[in-house]
Amino acid sequence: MHSNPALGVLFHWLGGLASGSFYVPFKGVKKWSWETYWLVGGFFSWIIAPFFFGTLIATDLLGVLSEAPGNVMFWCYFFGALWGLGGLTFGLTMRYLGMSLGMAIALGYCAAFGTLMPPIFSGEFVTKVLHTASGQVILVGIGVCLAGIAAAGMAGMSKEREMPDEKKREAIQEFDLKKGIMVATFSGVMSACFSYGLSAGDPIKEIALRHGTTTLWQGLPVLVVVLWGGFTTNFIWCVMLHRKNGSAYQYLSPTVKEAGPGGRLRDVPAPRMRNYIFSAIAGTTWYLQFFFYSMGETQMGEFKFSSWTLHMASIIIFSTLWGIALHEWRGASARTVRWVVLSLALLIASTVVVGYGNYLGASRAVVWGGQSWPRLAFPGQPPCG
Repeated sequence: MHSNPALGVLFHWLGGLASGSFYVPFKGVKKWSWETYWLVGGFFSWIIAPFFFGTLIATDLLGVLSEAPGNVMFWCYFFGALWGLGGLTFGLTMRYLGMSLGMAIALGYCAAFGTLMPPIFSGEFVTKVLHTASGQVILVGIGVCLAGIAAAGMAGMSKEREMPDEKKREAIQEFDLKKGIMVATFSGVMSACFSYGLSAGDPIKEIALRHGTTTLWQGLPVLVVVLWGGFTTNFIWCVMLHRKNGSAYQYLSPTVKEAGPGGRLRDVPAPRMRNYIFSAIAGTTWYLQFFFYSMGETQMGEFKFSSWTLHMASIIIFSTLWGIALHEWRGASARTVRWVVLSLALLIASTVVVGYGNYLGASRAVVWGGQSWPRLAFPGQPPCG
């Protein structure tokens, strides 16, 4: 299959739109605790949607997975579980910082560490990053990314100083800058592990191709395994929260317990079916980001390492547009808005610089056997294996 970078970019933007939009349907969920609607949405994100699309589009999904080597399945699952830690705290990031600021900070870290971790993990950071022009450009891009994170933090602090509590909580009921930044940092670093899982699944892609799956859809079976790991982590955490908060009954009950006058608990109606529908929409929308990502990567040819930066940039843009549409920055001063604009500009610029560094690495070639072979500074998608 011939590559088509323009089509690949389009697929990545569609993935970014899905990722930047998935949390919006959760706002339609009423009366349920966070752990209830997060697990319902996650069941669609990590179990139902991957199997549905994998079975519908890929050829012999179960046969491909049964043929995959055990160690390959383990590493895909393992990195998916690590990513799951970032995924569940990503939801907390939205609660504490809102969509625009929360996604900007978490994805900024994800973009930076998604680039740094591969060469460190493979022991090539000094030789192929610090000592090469392409690696030095990438480090500059990471510095720009961290500057964008700092600008996003300044926007949040400016907003917290300027807006009264009741105004802030109109858009973000649990706004907490300090707690949100800590959670977003952890979330971004751990979320970068997703690309390790995708790369570890390269042997599964080869098996899928042998079974008749087209190149465009070869990544779908890998997503099934990686997302198993993500589901495991989130499931354990949500069960712990259910036990702590006594909220597991909400899945089946038409009412929920709510504090009334005098602090006494009372039963109030909960729109159970509506909550299931909105959670399912949110979960399926989330999955579509990597559905399109796996398609876009196949179209990037030898420059597929730029896929991660394209994905990050598109998510930030679309999530920011949603943040503006949902009035998360209503009432903020012109100074605060300028910080927001600057942070997004820096974060997006960082993905461009990092992508250019990867491009320089791909342009270097070594001659072997009389032929010129592309030589990367290091894979843009982590080689784990």
